Amino acid sequence: MTTSPPQVNGHSRTAVPVIRDWRSAFHVQPTEQPVVEPAPQPEPAAPDVDLVAQAEADAIRARAYADAEERRIKAESEAEALKIKAGEEARKLKLANDKAEARAAEEQAARDARIAESNRKREEADRAQAAARQAEQEQQEADAATAEEIVKAADRWRLYAVMFYAVCAVVALPVQIAAFWDPNAWWLVIAPLMLEGAALVVTKGAAAAVAAQRPHWHYRTVAWVFAFIAAGINLWHGLAAFDPATAIGTAFASLAGPGVWDLHEHGRIRKRDGVPTRRERKAAAKAGRKQAAEQAAAEKAEAEHQAHRENAARDVAAALDAARAAEFPEVHKHAKRLAADLGERTITESIWKRAKLDVDGALPGESAEVLRMRNAAERRVAAARTNGSVNTVGKNASVQRGAHLPPAATRPRPKPVPPRRKRGDSAPFHPAAKRLAADTARRSMTDRTDNN
Repeated sequence: MTTSPPQVNGHSRTAVPVIRDWRSAFHVQPTEQPVVEPAPQPEPAAPDVDLVAQAEADAIRARAYADAEERRIKAESEAEALKIKAGEEARKLKLANDKAEARAAEEQAARDARIAESNRKREEADRAQAAARQAEQEQQEADAATAEEIVKAADRWRLYAVMFYAVCAVVALPVQIAAFWDPNAWWLVIAPLMLEGAALVVTKGAAAAVAAQRPHWHYRTVAWVFAFIAAGINLWHGLAAFDPATAIGTAFASLAGPGVWDLHEHGRIRKRDGVPTRRERKAAAKAGRKQAAEQAAAEKAEAEHQAHRENAARDVAAALDAARAAEFPEVHKHAKRLAADLGERTITESIWKRAKLDVDGALPGESAEVLRMRNAAERRVAAARTNGSVNTVGKNASVQRGAHLPPAATRPRPKPVPPRRKRGDSAPFHPAAKRLAADTARRSMTDRTDNN
């Protein structure tokens, strides 16, 4: 059995009891044997204090305390940082919630405003529609009342015309009957009745023709002939048998009745044919004069604008001709000769194009200088893209592009025998291509040396 050290970390260790008999641990009654007294042992001497171990233990305890304190301080700082971070996040969350709530409130307010505006507009539209319907209904009622009033007035006018015609006939008939009275031929009194009845019948025929939209002028002419015959009879017999007042009155009655009825029919005819009234004719004439004046003013303004445009075009053409004469004197001189030869008073675009081709050999906008400048610019751009030299761009563009090796055989070769190149299989490079390749290699080496 291994003996435990008497001291641990500078302190005495309590002796661990040793079980002498394993049967006593399990309460097993041993058989009776004689008790043997152990021999007395001397007590161990107290060991000396180990200062180094004690110092190391103190250092270990100090380090453990320092580590524990450091962990505590670190934990407290981390807890404080977490608390600050949680507070900051809570503040940010509160700000975000406040902003979201304010935004939601603004959106709700805007939505309520839009709804209120929509409701207001709908109510205004409903009110306007109701007002329009009411106005239309009132207008229809007014039109119906006007039409009814017109019909009533026309009916009254017709009734009054018929009544007046009857009164005039009653006034004119006695003198006519007296003119035709003969006791021996009393039946002649039917002649005035026939005359007035004929005028009435012809007048009704004119009314029927007006209603049927047929010619009516001959009916009205015949009615006026009968009326003048009756008026002549009344005037002749009234002057002979009565006084002039009776003669003139009865003659006027013979003419007044048919005349008033003809006025009634004349109004119906004008309404049927849509003949405008005098006021309407005057308004139409005034509107026509105003429209003619406006049209004349518009035509005058358009003529002035056209003249201004023509003057501006002439100025532009003159400026262009002067610029061409200053920039291209030879072409301009040849163009003037061409214009005179072709019968043109000015240098047109076709003549200028032809003169440009004759003198410069190119269309307007191009010339030998322009083409050279364009080619040089294209070479500079190509050199900038390839990071090469401008002098080799044109040469590189014309390098031999064809394959310098013969085409491969179409028949398959046996696998064990691979194809071999022989001297003279490929066409030799052109001397210019060789010089160009050497120059390119030399320049590449020079550029690489300069870069290094």
